[in-house]
Amino acid sequence: MGILDVLVFFAFIAAVLCVGMLKSKGEKTSGEKGAEEYFLAGRGLQWWLIGFSLIAANISAEQFVGMSGQGAGLEGISCASWEWIAAISLVVVAFTLLPYFLRTGITTIPEFLEVRYNHWARTLMTVSMMGILVVASLIGVTYAGSLVMMQLFQSLGWNLPFWSCCLIMSVMAGAYVLFGGLKACAWADLLQGSALIVGGAIIAYFALRSLGSADASTLWGWTGSGATLAPASAADATQQMGQAVATARGDWLARLKALNAPKLMMGRPASDAAMPWTILIIGIWIPNFYYWGLNQYITQRILGSGSLAEGQKGIVLAGALKLIIPFIIIIPGIIAFNLFAPDMQKDAREDFKKNVIAKAEGGTLAPNTFINLGETDVEKTRTIQALALTPEQIAAVEKNNAALDPKADGVQSVKLANYKYDGALGLLITKLIKPNTGVLGFVLAALLGAIVSSLAAVLNATSTLFTMDIYNRYVKQDARPRQLVAVGRVVIVVLMIVGCVVAASLDTQSIFAYIQKMQLYVSPGILAAFVFGLLNRKAGRWTGVVGLLVAPVLYGVFSTCGWSLFPKGLLAVLPTWTGYCAEAAKPMEMHYLWAASYTLIFTLIVMALYGAFVKMPQAISFEKDEKVSLDLTSSKSALVFGLVVVALTIALYVLFW
Repeated sequence: MGILDVLVFFAFIAAVLCVGMLKSKGEKTSGEKGAEEYFLAGRGLQWWLIGFSLIAANISAEQFVGMSGQGAGLEGISCASWEWIAAISLVVVAFTLLPYFLRTGITTIPEFLEVRYNHWARTLMTVSMMGILVVASLIGVTYAGSLVMMQLFQSLGWNLPFWSCCLIMSVMAGAYVLFGGLKACAWADLLQGSALIVGGAIIAYFALRSLGSADASTLWGWTGSGATLAPASAADATQQMGQAVATARGDWLARLKALNAPKLMMGRPASDAAMPWTILIIGIWIPNFYYWGLNQYITQRILGSGSLAEGQKGIVLAGALKLIIPFIIIIPGIIAFNLFAPDMQKDAREDFKKNVIAKAEGGTLAPNTFINLGETDVEKTRTIQALALTPEQIAAVEKNNAALDPKADGVQSVKLANYKYDGALGLLITKLIKPNTGVLGFVLAALLGAIVSSLAAVLNATSTLFTMDIYNRYVKQDARPRQLVAVGRVVIVVLMIVGCVVAASLDTQSIFAYIQKMQLYVSPGILAAFVFGLLNRKAGRWTGVVGLLVAPVLYGVFSTCGWSLFPKGLLAVLPTWTGYCAEAAKPMEMHYLWAASYTLIFTLIVMALYGAFVKMPQAISFEKDEKVSLDLTSSKSALVFGLVVVALTIALYVLFW
């Protein structure tokens, strides 16, 4: 990094912290509305603040690194479904759930379950949501963000230890949250949300320009389709893809299509392990509706809306921004493989030697870990040659494997990955953006800002849940606003420490999958409780508790046992849209989003059966809370724009299908 990059980097970070603190300066944390000022920004957030804050809270390292890595790998553009389905989900949330939330005057999402069911439903949701926020979001974002920043700075000559990156992330995120609560977060997010979009666009620009200007003999592409998708080396690219790559120098679009045609399709076969088309039926909607409509981490911003119309316009703005995210994150990831496949191959080998072979030599490899160098002697020889293993390293591997059966229960078989796809973002930044121009400093600051804003959102949401739903509900019901704010700040400090300590010791191969799969233990049950509670207003008050308790058990069973739970006769006649595909390599394994789908279905059935026998004498009515002074008039312009967003989403699916 040049001096100009360093100056831009620190200037942007300072600006974010200063804006967040200055905009919340003088905010009252005492008086009748002190807690509301701190936790919900006094219910005065405007639509443009809400829209950018939602995006900044959402986009973090797991998107920039994980989704660009998925783009570089076998998933390609298909992982854009996480963004494009979110756009439709946001529009639905704006006009179905938000009016109920603002009318009842709730501070936290679990509070709504007390209005519909009872305080046990609220408490159960609070505890489960806090657990997921800490275990998945707080630790996951801290880990992924710190890992990304450490690797990027190391490649630029700054050797920061991992624990120090965790500490820096936590302190930066906690600083303005402690000072100004949600209002500070929202204003900081305005800068960070704008910067991450601009920073992503800059990376995309350099990637596209480099693709167009590169020598055709250095470019890598893809052949096959769906489950048979395979890399095509630079030597094979022009032969297998005609003359489009060789003659289209300067035409980045022609090269992008020629090199990546099978990866630029959303319609993946039902047997696809990552994103089969069948999960678009039910599966992917479950985490989306939970995340954007029922997750305190995100919805705290819309609960702070100045009016229903402001909230709806802000949510629809966020939906529109979600449509462009794949073009600034996933497409550059796809191009990264075209440009830097040999580097990804080299990085994968170095990681394997450092994390597996070196640990085997030192005796620190986890017990029951079988090192798979290949199924045949030829494969083993090729792997040993590719890794350039010494006789001592080969002996260490053989000693490690001596008493292990790779097919035995409890034994984890680790194999060399062909490419390190998650290195796509780092390669794009360090190889394409020239230092000492200020651009490199801005891009790094934008990436750091995206991570910090997500971490700040988690800290703020978790402290709000504990303070309002646990402390103020069960510990001290007559607590003054100043006391509630003080408790919230103490919780934030505790969470900062927990996030640092645990994230520094975490070891996972895919942080994006880790977060998604952890959240699915609670999201189907929470979604079922809300959907059933709104549609059936006479079912007994314990119905919500039943759903919240049953869902995690069902998801655990479906995700573990998979299709073996179904009779063989039924499996033989099931169509592919049910999620089952007899031609898949491992037909008994169920995609985790289909496990979530069946969890939701069976949870709703259990709740319906319970509600049929246990009913209330009178249906619940979600009347407006007398303390709510917000204008609850729906926005017609937001509805029109929301329909446009939905139409554009459908058009993108048609274009890329």
